[in-house]
Amino acid sequence: MPTILAIESSCDETSASICKDGVILSNIIATQKVHEQYGGVVPELASRAHMQNIVPVVDNAVEKAGIDLKDIDGIAFTQAPGLIGALLVGAQFAKSLALALDKPLIAVHHMQAHVLANLIETDKPSFPFLCLTVSGGHTQIVLCNSPQDMKILGETIDDAAGEAFDKTAKLLGLPYPGGPLIDKYAKEGNPLAYKFPEPKIPGLNFSFSGLKTSILYFLQNAGTANVFKEIFTATEAERKKFIDENLADICASIQHRIVSILLNKLVKAAEQTGVKEICIAGGVSANSGLRKGLKELGDKMGWQTYIPPFEFCTDNAGMIAITGYYKYLAGNFAELDIIPSARAEW
Repeated sequence: MPTILAIESSCDETSASICKDGVILSNIIATQKVHEQYGGVVPELASRAHMQNIVPVVDNAVEKAGIDLKDIDGIAFTQAPGLIGALLVGAQFAKSLALALDKPLIAVHHMQAHVLANLIETDKPSFPFLCLTVSGGHTQIVLCNSPQDMKILGETIDDAAGEAFDKTAKLLGLPYPGGPLIDKYAKEGNPLAYKFPEPKIPGLNFSFSGLKTSILYFLQNAGTANVFKEIFTATEAERKKFIDENLADICASIQHRIVSILLNKLVKAAEQTGVKEICIAGGVSANSGLRKGLKELGDKMGWQTYIPPFEFCTDNAGMIAITGYYKYLAGNFAELDIIPSARAEW
């Protein structure tokens, strides 16, 4: 019954978790509010905040789990990908603690951890399963044959879905982080009010750059011109008035298109693989439109669908802990000279 301490510091959340025999006992997250005034994450500020937060967050996780540090059997940390300065804080802390306690070190890939977040709850998918992993930096369809055997079937060739949400929110004048606000306003709007194009990308890969451009033109023309053409006829005041008067419908229509792009590719992946155990993961899996769409699609297609609880969708150490747990069972340990990487392959 191994007990794993996990640390997540890939972006702007400092998180620590304790997992005992595959059960999450604690999952503490310190969110950095300092970035809101800048409209996005500032790497240097993120690194400094991690250094301030990591000791109290780990202490809180250990205390809440009701254990002592001597009870820990292994220490897992996010090794990649992420902001390099932020990753370094978590990596160095994990290494130091592993050396001090003479415990094995477990390096975890952040995106693999998002997939395995679906194994945290008692209602978990059977292998093999497909996972649509959607976050601010990644959009992937992954075939998971076991905790140690995952294959990327498709991924974005440019922008991620979460980035499309956040950058669209910025165009609408919404504060950072804007993705959740689009979801909020979309609940009050008509998803069919405006029609945006779906990229014609072959296979299982995604693209969101063209969609973002069409939304930009649509807004700059106050909804009056063809979304494919750069014909700016509206004044700034007219654009603002159009957005203010139609914000809910605009958000609902944009969310509807992003979700349909994601789910249409997921249908293709399920058809190609024959897999009917379907999951979603990542920060965008907290989006209500995507969660509802997956449930409805699953009922229609005869899938068994799974969605992690909200606290395990965004960046958190619980998903690092469950991944570390399975790596511990497999004896997959890291050396103390391992270094974090901003862009590591699986």
